[in-house]
Amino acid sequence: MAPPPPPTRCLPVLLLLLLVVAPLLAHGRRPFISDGGNANANANASVLRLPSAAAAAGEDMGCEMSYGFLPCTTTAWGNLFLVLAYGFLMFKSATYLSSGSEMLLQILGPGIVGGLFLPILGALPDALLILVSGLSGTKEVAQSQVLIGMGLLAGSTVMLLTLLWGSCVVVGKCDLSENSTAIDSRDTKGFSLLGSGVSTDKQTSYAARIMAISVLPFIIVQIPKIFKLHSGHQITVLIGLIVAALLLLSYCLYQVFQPWIQRRRLEYTRLKYVMSGLLRHAQKHSIGCLLDDEGRPNVSVIEKLFHRIDQDNDGKLERGELQAFIVGINFEDIDWNSNLAADQVMADFDTSRNHFIEKGEFVNGMLRWLDEAKRTVTSGAYSKKFLNDFHARTRDEQTGLLDKDEEEGEADGNPTWTCIKAILLLLLGTAMAAASADPLVDAVHNFSNATHIPSFFISFIVMPLATNSSEAVSAIIFASRKKKRTLSLTFSEVYGGVTMNNILCLAVFLALVYVRGLTWDFSSEILIILLVCIIMGLFTSFRTDFPLWTCFVAFLLYPLSLIMVYILDYKFGWS
Repeated sequence: MAPPPPPTRCLPVLLLLLLVVAPLLAHGRRPFISDGGNANANANASVLRLPSAAAAAGEDMGCEMSYGFLPCTTTAWGNLFLVLAYGFLMFKSATYLSSGSEMLLQILGPGIVGGLFLPILGALPDALLILVSGLSGTKEVAQSQVLIGMGLLAGSTVMLLTLLWGSCVVVGKCDLSENSTAIDSRDTKGFSLLGSGVSTDKQTSYAARIMAISVLPFIIVQIPKIFKLHSGHQITVLIGLIVAALLLLSYCLYQVFQPWIQRRRLEYTRLKYVMSGLLRHAQKHSIGCLLDDEGRPNVSVIEKLFHRIDQDNDGKLERGELQAFIVGINFEDIDWNSNLAADQVMADFDTSRNHFIEKGEFVNGMLRWLDEAKRTVTSGAYSKKFLNDFHARTRDEQTGLLDKDEEEGEADGNPTWTCIKAILLLLLGTAMAAASADPLVDAVHNFSNATHIPSFFISFIVMPLATNSSEAVSAIIFASRKKKRTLSLTFSEVYGGVTMNNILCLAVFLALVYVRGLTWDFSSEILIILLVCIIMGLFTSFRTDFPLWTCFVAFLLYPLSLIMVYILDYKFGWS
């Protein structure tokens, strides 16, 4: 039965979250614009890509505690610890925002909330980090620290399209047929560069085309460099900002009126959740534990479970028998019935495509699912509680639903309570991101000064791990299912994340540069984002089959991006 209509009071609270809470918290302890003669701030300002003169001379500049109580240090190891600590807090905030967003999408469904607010929430941690990197007290300090925001913008986009994209091809590879199409769940050719690979559907290529279009603001801000103009940077920054804002609005409205992107995201989260529910249900109805104390699958128990489901004892499971087994599963707040769950299990287990699940297919499917459960939940004891923990973890991380006991509570199926939980997760994630962003930027800046490593390269490599690692791990696990359907959803999520980086995060960065009147000194960084997006965008927009060799193209683009920035800045003087 479909859940009752969602409560409309979720919307004003969510609006308050975006428009009031995040900007106030992100502002932190720093004044927005203060170009006066603050001697201490000027003394702490560093050159854009090289260590500050004071640091090079060995002067003790001291440090300032964030918010008046958070620790600070001037040593390299101390600041490295702070970078890791605040980075972990950003990682947790991104996880909470993702969980709350997906829960709202489950409850409210595709529409205005899913089209306007949820895409913004997904990119909120990156946007806040970019924002606080340019809110430093003086213009000189802002000019120095805003490069950290640029490093995060470039690093997130490049990491998603290179390391993550290539990793999904490696873990999701299947044997390619004669027409170069991947055969689901068949991986017998090993690491054959031409004989194995992945396939996606047409809609995934449409998402890649949208991503390619989103690079337009990058092209605009590069116009003075392309035509070697000595002026006009502020004008092109303003035009780029306007275009990025219009693209953001257009992208959100497109999702409202053409919600196929939201539906794919909704399907992405539902498929991850149904697996944990079925494993827990299977554990309750099996004779013995599916895993022994050392985590090894009990094949004999799985076979007994197969015979229990096989009601007519013909050695194969029909769809009706499977549906009769899973009809008692309560998928709680997700609008998912036994028909949809049976279709999903049949599609995943029936590798022979004969519309039956034979004993070998059932055992292999259960082994694959149990292996995913062990990778998700690291536990030393593999008892019945292990699968309950896996189910709770999946609900928390993938659908944003909080842990609950096996006995059904009064809040189950209550969209009002679920909406409250979603908003609490969003508030918690936003508060953690806003509070951690400022000290994380300071720690990266101080670590750069202490080690003489340019802050751009630190933020390019380290900070995307904090804001994107949760989604990256989830995408890799989902791609390992080796199905065209799941791979299509995974790559669609990657392209959607890059699109939001290209329009929302870039709009925040350009707004900082324009409002604060900063010197435009980011042509090399913008160029690598532009090149990676164009290469991968064209590569993925007009094809749906990707042999294994394509992953090396993606992997190579990551170090080449760093090398290109170094050469352009330090050899050709673009800085």
